[in-house]
Amino acid sequence: MTLFDALMLFAAGAIAGAVNAVAGGGTFLTFGALTLAGLPPIAANATSSITQFPGYITSTLAYWSDIRRMWRGAVALAAISAAGALAGALLLLSLDNPSFRALVPWLLLAATALFAAGPWLKPAGSAERPEIAGSSPAGKVVQFFTSIYGGFFGAGMGVMMLATLGLTEGGDYHRLNALKNMLSIVIAAVAIVVFVWGGVVAWPQAAVMIPAVGLGGWYGVWIAKRLPQTILRGFVIIVGVLLAVYYFVSG
Repeated sequence: MTLFDALMLFAAGAIAGAVNAVAGGGTFLTFGALTLAGLPPIAANATSSITQFPGYITSTLAYWSDIRRMWRGAVALAAISAAGALAGALLLLSLDNPSFRALVPWLLLAATALFAAGPWLKPAGSAERPEIAGSSPAGKVVQFFTSIYGGFFGAGMGVMMLATLGLTEGGDYHRLNALKNMLSIVIAAVAIVVFVWGGVVAWPQAAVMIPAVGLGGWYGVWIAKRLPQTILRGFVIIVGVLLAVYYFVSG
């Protein structure tokens, strides 16, 4: 790992932590940066999951007052998320790098498309539902499959959860974002255990990005309350499309 690689990974980690705290999609940046640094796709995906973890924790702590008001429903969704993440992470380890690489651009395009459509996916009136309302059976099923995706391919997990939680849960944007950050901790933690057990984590690159992502995750909540969402959403969409094009061309 060169000095340039280290600086690139740190910068990508800081921006990714902030973007994840605001709207999700920051994993596009960490996964892309790790790929540019020369890691094979499975190692880049596993290492990206490691690096995102501190950002999920810090942004969840920043939203802790919101999470306390919906604790019971959040615990149920967390248990479901753990089961889905385990299935997804084990599925990833069952593939080889060429097989996974062939899937990457399609996964990126799907996540980017879902993120771009996010504002139109949330049904009218969902924000008026009580904040302490429990998750519906349909919401639990959707979260399970979303967690499988999160354990399998971290890029776009937060994007997908914001969209699906918006369809199945009540409350305003910040409630949904707080719940998304908490569930991301569970999914990432399970995936990390599986990836470490599988020996696919690149630890030197992870050590550079982890503090950067944590710093970005903390300040990202501050940014979320001040910066127009359209700016960050546009940035994430551009990154997702460029990464997909890169994988299509280089594959």
